[in-house]
Amino acid sequence: MTVYSLAVHANQIEALQSLLLHDDGRERAAYLLCGVAEADMDPWDRQAHRKFLARQVVPVPEDEVLESTPTRVTWTTRSFVKVLKEAERTEQVVAIVHSHPAGLSKFSPQDDANEPDLLQGTINRNGPGSRLLSLIMTPDGRLTGRVWRHPSKTGHDPLATIRVVGSRFDLHYPERGTAVNMRAFHRQALAFGAALNQDLRKLRVCIVGCGGTGSAVAMLLARLGVGQILLIDNDIVDQTNLNRLHGAKQADADAMRPKVEVVARAITELGLGVRAAPINAWVGDPACRDALKCCDVIFGCTDDHDGRAFINRFAYYYLAPVIDIGLAIDVSQATVPEINALDGRVTVLLPGHTCLMCREVIDPKVAADQALKRKNPAEYEKRKAEAYVFGEGNPSPAVVTFTTELACMGVNELIHRLQGFRGKNGHAQNRVRKFHLNEDRRPGRAPQDYCQVCGTSENWGVGDVEPFMGRVD
Repeated sequence: MTVYSLAVHANQIEALQSLLLHDDGRERAAYLLCGVAEADMDPWDRQAHRKFLARQVVPVPEDEVLESTPTRVTWTTRSFVKVLKEAERTEQVVAIVHSHPAGLSKFSPQDDANEPDLLQGTINRNGPGSRLLSLIMTPDGRLTGRVWRHPSKTGHDPLATIRVVGSRFDLHYPERGTAVNMRAFHRQALAFGAALNQDLRKLRVCIVGCGGTGSAVAMLLARLGVGQILLIDNDIVDQTNLNRLHGAKQADADAMRPKVEVVARAITELGLGVRAAPINAWVGDPACRDALKCCDVIFGCTDDHDGRAFINRFAYYYLAPVIDIGLAIDVSQATVPEINALDGRVTVLLPGHTCLMCREVIDPKVAADQALKRKNPAEYEKRKAEAYVFGEGNPSPAVVTFTTELACMGVNELIHRLQGFRGKNGHAQNRVRKFHLNEDRRPGRAPQDYCQVCGTSENWGVGDVEPFMGRVD
């Protein structure tokens, strides 16, 4: 069985609303061109997952509309053939989006009768195996969708989830609003409403880096009731990180257990029904790709520049928001160190937001050196001896109270984007907490025009390409 889902940017939803939702109460239609992300097996249900990634809104020209009433819209096939041609050229999938002005969020008998013919036309034009998406948009903002895979009355499957990403993260799925909340989360529902609990249970969240910050994020998400948590790290518990790792014990350091296994165990022991999937690997390992593609949100909690560069790119190629968290402590060299700077950072990455490269959070030289060390340790040691690469130097300062507080900041950003408790402008692309000054700042940075990640929309939502995300090793 294959599970289907769709990711759309909020700007694309606004464009569709302006095209489809008018005050005259008549149905209208438009197209979406979508990239595709294929996963052979998700880490929780062991099912194949195909995620469609909206890339471009294409209007149906007004002069092609033949009929537009409160219950029906028809148009000539001229624009449909044109968009199919573009989909074939760019290896994308076409979605037809139409409005139901009366608010019906289910497909009508008219939809059921017409759409198999549209799929047949798609197959005739673009070949066997072609798919066609169909979406309904209602005036109250609901979205419903399905995927046509065969031109028969039953030749379709539902979109299990439609995710809208932007300043808010909106989830649309058939069962929303029908689940019974667990008693453990009742008081949380009193604060934010029962819908948030159900959305959290639906979410698939990845945490890259399960150290002091990542382990805290994992435990917070589990206690909030996030249904599926993916843990990615290739490090072990030892004496130098034991005091910062939530859920770790001395026995774990003695056994040199992988961090991901320790955090997964701690989540399971909570007994809240959260499913944790650990992967003991570097995030860029091909073994992580399927699991990453199945996730809705990613938390970046790694201090690895090459790993950060990887998830930085992933956010844009796969329309998967990344909440990246970092801590920098600068101290003097005195016998009793003095704090020069103690800065925590929470940065949200997605199309329309400035990436970590343009914010100069990632050092390309350090990232390249880290990649060399991982792939060719002998060559790395040789170059380090010759001073061609940076050595590791002394370990960076780290304090559990600050890594944990940053985890809270990052998770609260997720809650706001799902629920909106801070109000209309409560989201932040980049929030810096200067602990030593007791103040928060929101430093801005514009994308660089030459940046292929955030400076152009060329690769936003492109999905699966070769080489993977355009990265050449």
